[in-house]
Formats: sequence, C-alpha cells, structure tokens
Amino acid sequence: MKEKIKRTRSVQVRLSQEEYDFLEQKFQLSGYKSKSEFMRIAFFDTLIVKFSTEDMQELLRLVRSISNNVNQIAVRVNSTDKVYREDMDNIKDGVEKIWQQLRYFQSQLRSVQQ
Repeated sequence: MKEKIKRTRSVQVRLSQEEYDFLEQKFQLSGYKSKSEFMRIAFFDTLIVKFSTEDMQELLRLVRSISNNVNQIAVRVNSTDKVYREDMDNIKDGVEKIWQQLRYFQSQLRSVQQ
C-alpha cells in the first residue's frame, strides 16, 4: 500500500469566469476524483512547449498561401472546367512547405520530451 503523502502547501490562482468554466469542464471530462488530483497531474505530468511567434506566423502564412491558391484554382476550374498541371504542382509545393514546418515543430517537441 502506498504511503499517504502529506500535502501542507496550497496555491491560489485567479481565473476569469470563462477560464474557470473551461477548467471545470476539463476536470469533469478527466475522470479524476478530486480537483486537487487533477491539478497536480496538470502541473507535474504535462509538457509545456512554447513556440516562437515567428514560427507560428510562418505556418499561418503557408496555410493562407495554399488556401488562396486552392480558391483561385477552384474559381478557374469552375469557369473553364480544366485543371492545369502547374496548378497541381503549386498545391503540392505548398503542402510540402507546410509539412516541412510541421516536421520542424515535431522535432522540437521530440527534443523536449527526451
């Protein structure tokens, strides 16, 4: 049988109503018996990673770019009923750039987890 841990310290955190509601929802979905247990798991067993704003902006830029390309191609296909190889190549290139950025994020996460 595990020895009971004596916990004598407490932490107070102020939340907005929306933040509190979100916390309460996550707690209810977690299946933990007490909010204290849930919070300890969240504090000590959760990996927190922060990516730079520039990295996130680059990913957003790439996604917007490919989204614009797809919309332009859709307009052209709807008016001409033709799909051009160059259009498909542009989409493939855009998707590959997005994957490169996502692989970068994945490598950063892996390096933190080890």
